[in-house]
Amino acid sequence: MPEFVQVAGHAPAFEFAPLLSVVVPVRNEGPNILPLVGEIRSALAGRDYEILYVDDGSLDETPLRLREAVLTGAPLRWLRHRRSRGQSAAIITGVRHAAGRWIATLDGDGQNDPADIPALLEQALARDTGARGPVLVAGHRVRRRDGAMKRLTSSIANAVRAWLLDDGTPDTGCGLKVFRRDAFLELPHFDHMHRFLPALFLRAGGRVVSVPVNHRPRRHGRSNYGTRGRLGVGIFDVAGMLWLMRRWHPPEIEDASEGEAAEGSSAARARCREPVPPGASV
Repeated sequence: MPEFVQVAGHAPAFEFAPLLSVVVPVRNEGPNILPLVGEIRSALAGRDYEILYVDDGSLDETPLRLREAVLTGAPLRWLRHRRSRGQSAAIITGVRHAAGRWIATLDGDGQNDPADIPALLEQALARDTGARGPVLVAGHRVRRRDGAMKRLTSSIANAVRAWLLDDGTPDTGCGLKVFRRDAFLELPHFDHMHRFLPALFLRAGGRVVSVPVNHRPRRHGRSNYGTRGRLGVGIFDVAGMLWLMRRWHPPEIEDASEGEAAEGSSAARARCREPVPPGASV
């Protein structure tokens, strides 16, 4: 466990690991905690899941609201970074500590709609054949409900990223994504990696599926992982991703087990037809 992480909150008693862990990174989102937890519970009622919040060094009432959410009986655990380490670090912490086989990530500001999680999960389960590599199901905010500046910077960043990385994903910035926990843990981890999950899954030999999702205006507070410096930092991030993708090409694996099994059976039958030398053990 990283030195900057404190484990806190309530751990539900699972007889078996849940199918899904909803990982929510937050920083100074106190007013949005209880409404979003309630929406997650409504969206996933009757399903096998847990909610795992990661408080990225909040300085507001976020810890108090998380304790209140636990008292409502929500299947909620929460972790806290002693100092803010960024959204990617919070997601990595949450996935590492999650109990579920599948992960759904969700922004903590309430703009992502938890009602979209079941559809993304069904898409992921249907495409998880294992033969074609890990699958990432990414939300696509067809109708953005952000301010003009944020929409502009995001559109520029998406265009540059798509041109250079060719990840075939119209909206990598959407916080709503579903993927297998073990697949995520095998990826390289670095600051701002959450913006490059489609490219990282493709680099690992996987697939990316984009699904239209609802997007809502922020009701309380302001963005804590804002647009300031996003384009400047993004240039270095994209350069790093280009280096990563050029340094590794997943091998194409052929399943030769059937041919080998047939050859083995033929060899075994041939051996059975060979004369047995006198005194040899059979």
